[in-house]
Amino acid sequence: MPDRLGRRADLPDARGPSDARGAHADGISRRGDARCGAALDAGCRRGPGGGRGLSEQVSLRPRGRRPRAREAGVRIGRLPCGPLNAITDVAGVKVGHRTLMSYDGQVRSGVTAILPNDNPYEERVIGGSFTLNGAGEVSGLVQVNEWGLLETPICLTNTLSVGVVQDAVVQWMVRRHPEIGRRGDVPIPLVGECDDSWLNDIAGGHLRAQHVFEALDRARGGRVREGNVGGGTGMITCDFKAGVGTSSRRFGPPEMSYTLGVLVQSNFGVMNDLRIAGVPVGQVLERDYEGYDRRRVNYGSIIVVFATDAPLLPKQLERIAKRCALGLGRVGSMAAHGSGEIILGFSTTNIVPRHPVGWTGSLVYVHDQHTRDLYEAAIEATEEAVVNSLFAAESMSGFLGRYVPSLPLDDVRQIMASRGC
Repeated sequence: MPDRLGRRADLPDARGPSDARGAHADGISRRGDARCGAALDAGCRRGPGGGRGLSEQVSLRPRGRRPRAREAGVRIGRLPCGPLNAITDVAGVKVGHRTLMSYDGQVRSGVTAILPNDNPYEERVIGGSFTLNGAGEVSGLVQVNEWGLLETPICLTNTLSVGVVQDAVVQWMVRRHPEIGRRGDVPIPLVGECDDSWLNDIAGGHLRAQHVFEALDRARGGRVREGNVGGGTGMITCDFKAGVGTSSRRFGPPEMSYTLGVLVQSNFGVMNDLRIAGVPVGQVLERDYEGYDRRRVNYGSIIVVFATDAPLLPKQLERIAKRCALGLGRVGSMAAHGSGEIILGFSTTNIVPRHPVGWTGSLVYVHDQHTRDLYEAAIEATEEAVVNSLFAAESMSGFLGRYVPSLPLDDVRQIMASRGC
């Protein structure tokens, strides 16, 4: 195991049963594209007299899954979570990942895809967003804010791969809807980004269209993998390894229960600001990590995506997105100058068809007087999604030999127990 100062770093096993495309069954690349494959092969060829061999460079020992926050006894908020405690607790929402990791440590990236339903181009859903700090990007967001509609999958990746992912989503959609750009409307894909350049060779162009297709095609309901996966592979939060995290909450009157789920690609903050369930664990942990190298400029970001089956209007979704920002503040985000905090949400209940019949349609919505539980659900689920990204992620070494430790869960438990939590 690596020590806290990062003098040795093991990586999780990137091998496993492969599917017909030669990739790991859960979306982890064994070779990636040609350049990534060359890096893997180079790592395998090194041995005595030629640098460290593969067995020394990458630990191939299987590891058990790290516990999520609730599994570790950490409870956040008062509202109950859904059965999976994930964004996929909202019926119809699907998530897929494609992870790229090279054995030489240079590639640590990927893409995560979120589908609001099986056919968002034809069955558009109501959407809304809020930008707490705009040092980041979600392509297509201007149109969502103008129309209040979401009509494409949402993909999350690294900053310099937004163009590749956007092009790939267009190709993926055109294959399913050949009328696009001919006799049909032209969609603008939603692609969010965070900067993973501390651990990933971000300028190397390793992410390709095929990887995006695989993330989209693999999107499923059910349990969502968290931590070092998909777009979250190279992400860092409060100086610890993080990545993808998710959580959900249930609320509403007994006769009509609703669900709100959140998924984050988390990459922000500094250790001293980290709080878990209100406990300033980062201030305590900081004393033990003074000597290890870390990002000295807080240029990380976070993309928050939330889904709900509560019937809502675009302005209501925007207001809920603002409450997600409060959840980020609870964990330790101050929306630093170079950090992009962008929040996008949608409701799956009201479907707006691309080809309506007649002049008018009708929407059902929750009255504003009853949105308190929605706001609370958004705050709690966002906070727990970020914490889950930290709990799930394992330590990682990467680009230029840099190393990021995982959150020390035993220490966190002790700190929280000492505060009566």
